[in-house]
Amino acid sequence: MAAKLNSDSDQPIAEINIVPFVDIILVILIIFMLTTPFIVKPSINVQLPKAGAGDETSPSQLSVSITAAGELFLNGKSVTKEEVGKSAQELSVSKPDVQAIISADKDVPHGRVVEIIDAIKASGVKRFAITIDKAK
Repeated sequence: MAAKLNSDSDQPIAEINIVPFVDIILVILIIFMLTTPFIVKPSINVQLPKAGAGDETSPSQLSVSITAAGELFLNGKSVTKEEVGKSAQELSVSKPDVQAIISADKDVPHGRVVEIIDAIKASGVKRFAITIDKAK
C-alpha cells in the first residue's frame, strides 16, 4: 500500500508498507535455498538389501559401512579392515557389551561382508547386527 501524496491533513500515516519486508524475507529464503546443499552432512551411499522381517537396532559406537565399490567406513571415516579390528578391540575392552552394526551395499559380495564380521568378532565383539531396508 502506498501513502497518499496529496494529503492536506496533518494526520500521521497509519498504513504500513510491507513490500520492503516481503523483499527481505524473499532474499533470505533464496539464501537458505542456495546454502542448504552445502550445509547438509555428506553421507555414505549404500543401497541396503530389502528384507521382509527385521528388528530395530539402537545406535552403536561401532558402525561399519561397506559401499558397492568395496570401500570400508567406520563411523563415517574411511578405514582399512585392520583399523576396524583395532577399533573394535579397543571398544570391546572398554565396553564388553558393545554391538557392531554393519551396513553393506546390496551389491557387495557375501564373502566381503563375512570377512568384516570375522574381523570384528576376532577383536572381541560378541554382538553384531546387519542393517537392512525393510520391505513394505
